Amino acid sequence: MTMPTPIPTDTVTDDDGCLKIAGKTLASRVIVGTGRYDTLELMRDSLDASGSSCVTVAVRREKLYDRDGKNLLDFIDLSRFVLLPNTAGCYNAIDAVRIARMGREILRGLENPGADWVKLEVLGDTKTLLPDPVETLEACKRLVDDGFHVLCYTSDCPITAVRLKDAGAASVMPAGSPIGSGQGLLNPNNLRIILEYLKGDDPNYPVIIDAGVGTASDVSQVFELGADGVLLNTAIAHARNPVLMASAIKHAAVAGRQAFHAGRIPKRLYATASSPEEGLITSRPWKTTPHKQSNSPYPLEKPYPPEN
Repeated sequence: MTMPTPIPTDTVTDDDGCLKIAGKTLASRVIVGTGRYDTLELMRDSLDASGSSCVTVAVRREKLYDRDGKNLLDFIDLSRFVLLPNTAGCYNAIDAVRIARMGREILRGLENPGADWVKLEVLGDTKTLLPDPVETLEACKRLVDDGFHVLCYTSDCPITAVRLKDAGAASVMPAGSPIGSGQGLLNPNNLRIILEYLKGDDPNYPVIIDAGVGTASDVSQVFELGADGVLLNTAIAHARNPVLMASAIKHAAVAGRQAFHAGRIPKRLYATASSPEEGLITSRPWKTTPHKQSNSPYPLEKPYPPEN
């Protein structure tokens, strides 16, 4: 009896589901946002279903209180989630640095471990919400000098990504597509180049795909490319069923990461038979004979089992 081949474990570790950034370990590779939900209760349930251990809050845009006077922070389990303040809504380095410092003071008051972290966003315009590379790089340098661990949102330009890493970014976060667009990964080739450039001589450097994710399959693709994490918000908050989508994204992240370790087969132009051809008696399993009841000059062939 042939024993099954054991599954290799040398490429997958017990903590492979964890995301390590700037000396901290997050229990999940999925980071989720807290905005655009219909209710705070729905946000709370979606965050829980996502399996995430880190949520991002827009310091400049986020309303801590909703129309009913409920406090956003009352619906986030601060013992479970690391809060990641972000500078969404900033269009220059000066404003981004100011908002980052404001977020740090808020989180220090809450004694949250994310106090010295910031997700840096410096946008170029209000229509595309794509990052301004010059202002982003300047803000990154200033915040690193100020003691921040900067998780830096950027475009899918490999050169900009390298410059941000060189400036001291704790993680570079290239966009899959424009924020909130739900278009998924528009330029996976550039993302592969970014992964190659940033991780080639530093394989543990965390690269997180940020923005544009529309559904669970996009998340799986993120991890199949070899990215370390994903950050998303609208894909969950604006789904018809946010809680169910959050759960789907949690499972997609695991599936994508496992597929990355397993290694996909190469794409080929032509077909390749999946069953072995060696040792076959004939390429056809049945003999054929003309159909005797047919009056056609081109008689049909009818298969029949071989004679005993």
